[in-house]
Amino acid sequence: MELLISTIKQLIPLSSKEETIVKTLFSELNLKSGEYLLRDGQVCKHVAFINKGLVRYFINNDGDERTMFFNKEGEFVCNYISFLPQLPSDKNIQALEATQLYVISYEKLQRFYQEINSGEKFGRVAIEQVFLSAIQQLDSLYTDSPEVRYQQFLNHYPDLTQRIPQYHIASYVGIKPQSLSRIRKRIFS
Repeated sequence: MELLISTIKQLIPLSSKEETIVKTLFSELNLKSGEYLLRDGQVCKHVAFINKGLVRYFINNDGDERTMFFNKEGEFVCNYISFLPQLPSDKNIQALEATQLYVISYEKLQRFYQEINSGEKFGRVAIEQVFLSAIQQLDSLYTDSPEVRYQQFLNHYPDLTQRIPQYHIASYVGIKPQSLSRIRKRIFS
């Protein structure tokens, strides 16, 4: 829970009373490797914070899984397109390794906004970061070559290359695993 508190404090101040409130609003959830936080068709009921572990967001396009994003320790996880309007998700969120999360429901998040002095500011700043990341990723898909996207992956996730299977990385970059092998050979030789 300390990583969650310190991450929130990077964006807004928290009094000791507010830290106690935060601890009552979030609850622990543990996923085994391969388990889902969210499946396609389910309504996203929580915003989660990864205390330990790693997840991937993906869509299933007629049996072809396309990885869209990864989240690791110290990051928030949510399909906001499902969570905010409480509509069925078109994405899956799956643990890639044993993952310890702290989750907050929509109702408790509203309490966070009301009971924490800068709670609404925290929500705004957090969603701005998600928005910028999504726009940058979308721009990259349209303008950058697979080799550039792979290099961006390495720059953005330098500590994850050994934790994520290569076929998920290839899917994230938008290519087949064989093409990723060729790109890796060019970059590292």
